[in-house]
Amino acid sequence: MRREKRQVRHSALTQPEFRRYFPASWFSSLGSWMLRFLLGWSAWDLTESATWVGIVAALMLGPAFILSPLFGIVSDRVNPRYGLIVSMLTHALIALVGGVSLLADTFGIPMLMVLAFAMGAVTSGHSPMRLALIPLLVERDALPSAVGLSAMTFNIARILGPALGAWLIRESGPAAAFLISVAMFISSGIVLATLKGVGHRAPKPREPFLQQLSAGFRYVREDRGIQLIFAFTVINGLLGRTLVELLPALSGRFLQGDSGDLATLTASAGVGSIIGGLILTRQRADTQRLLAMVAGALIAAGVLLLGLQWMADLLRLGVMIALLSMLTTMAGTGCQTIAQLTVREDYRGRVISLWTLLAMSSPALGSAIYGALSDMLGFVPVMAVAGVVGCAVVAGLYARRGALLAS
Repeated sequence: MRREKRQVRHSALTQPEFRRYFPASWFSSLGSWMLRFLLGWSAWDLTESATWVGIVAALMLGPAFILSPLFGIVSDRVNPRYGLIVSMLTHALIALVGGVSLLADTFGIPMLMVLAFAMGAVTSGHSPMRLALIPLLVERDALPSAVGLSAMTFNIARILGPALGAWLIRESGPAAAFLISVAMFISSGIVLATLKGVGHRAPKPREPFLQQLSAGFRYVREDRGIQLIFAFTVINGLLGRTLVELLPALSGRFLQGDSGDLATLTASAGVGSIIGGLILTRQRADTQRLLAMVAGALIAAGVLLLGLQWMADLLRLGVMIALLSMLTTMAGTGCQTIAQLTVREDYRGRVISLWTLLAMSSPALGSAIYGALSDMLGFVPVMAVAGVVGCAVVAGLYARRGALLAS
C-alpha cells in the first residue's frame, strides 16, 4: 500500500458528472432506509424477539457473502449506471410486494423473510455498482470527498427514511409506508436513466467469468495492504455496525419503546454517520493518515460499547448510538477510501465487491449471533465482551501496519 504523494483536498461537488448523479443517490438512500426500517420494525412487531430481529437483519445483509463477488465482476464488465437502474426497479418491486401483502392481510413471518432475503440479494448488487461508479465520476483527488458525501447522503436518509416510515405507520399504516418507498426507488431510477454519457469506460478484452473471479481473489491474496483494510472492515462490522442493526430489538427490549423510539434511535445513528461522513470529506488522499483514523475510531467504538449499561433511557442511548455511528462511519468509509485509492483500476469492481461482502456480511453475522446471545444473556454483557475483544484485535492489527503498508 502506497503513501499518496498528492495531498490536495478537492470537493466532489465541483465535478459535473458527480453533481448530475447526486440526486439519484438521495432518492435511492431515502428509499433504502425507509424499506430497511419497515422490515426491521415488522420483525419486532410480529415477534417481539431479538433473535428474529437478528435473523431478519442477517437476511438483509447475508446474501452479500455469496453474491457480492459475482456482482463485482459484472460491475467491471458493464456500465455501473445500468446496474443501478435495475437495482432501483428491483427495490421498488420488493417494497410493492410488501405493501400489497399488507393490504391483502397476507403479511407474516414467511413473507417478511422472503422480502428481507430479496432486499439482501439486490443490495449485494447495488453496492458494488454504486462503489464502482463513484470513481468514474470524479478526479482522484476528489475521491475522499465523493466517498464522504455519499456516506453523508446515505446517513441523512437514515434519519429521514425511518422518521417518515414511523410517521406513516402511525398516521396511515405500514402499507402506505411501503408504497411511498416504491415512489422513492422509481424517482431514483428515472434520474439515473436520464444521465446519458455517465459511467462509460473504454472497452477491454474480457476473460472468462470464473477466471476473472479467481484473478480477483488472487489479487487480494497477494496484496497485504488490502488484507489489512479487509480485516479492519470486518472488525468495524462486528462492533458498532452490529448494534445499529439490532436497534429494533434494543429499542423494544432495552427501552420497552415503540416505533417512534426506534425512529429516534435510527435518526441518532444517522446524525452520527453524517458527522462521520463530514469528517471524511475533510481528509486528504493520504493512506497512512486514513489508516490511523480508522484504527482510532474502532478503538473508541469498542470502549463506547462498555458503557451500554449506563444508557437506560432514550436520551442517553440516543447519544451513545450517535457517537457509535459516527465512529463506525469514519472507520467504514475510511477503509473504503483507502481501498479505492490503492486498488488497480482493472481490479476495482472485484476488490470493492469483496470489500462490500465483508462490510455487509460481518454485521449480518454479528446481528444473528449477538441477537441470540442477547436473548439469553442480555445486551450489556454481550456488547461489553465484544468491545473488549474488538479493541484488542484492532490494536494487534495496527501494530503490524509497517509491514502491511509497505506492500
